[in-house]
Amino acid sequence: MQAKLHRWAVADPGRRFDDLFNFVCDPATLIVAFDWVAGNQGACTPGIDGLTVADVAEQVGVPGFLDDLRAALKDGSFRPLPVRERKIICQSMGDGNDLAL
Repeated sequence: MQAKLHRWAVADPGRRFDDLFNFVCDPATLIVAFDWVAGNQGACTPGIDGLTVADVAEQVGVPGFLDDLRAALKDGSFRPLPVRERKIICQSMGDGNDLAL
């Protein structure tokens, strides 16, 4: 989907994506996104909220978590937490770069 949106935006810079918000809030999209996160290597690492994918599944339940997320997106109350940043030092050059985790 991201590649398709990119192609459309490049082809028509004035194009508006009015229905994109509804696409993001669609329950099927949220399920696919959660499954994608659950299937990657970072699934065992807690996020900024301190929860892993397994914690969400055990404590809240995936359907309840996604329903709450969808409701917060729809009513405008969702506020993403800031990303964790760490300075990574390049040993050969001695300088550092910020890495968003």
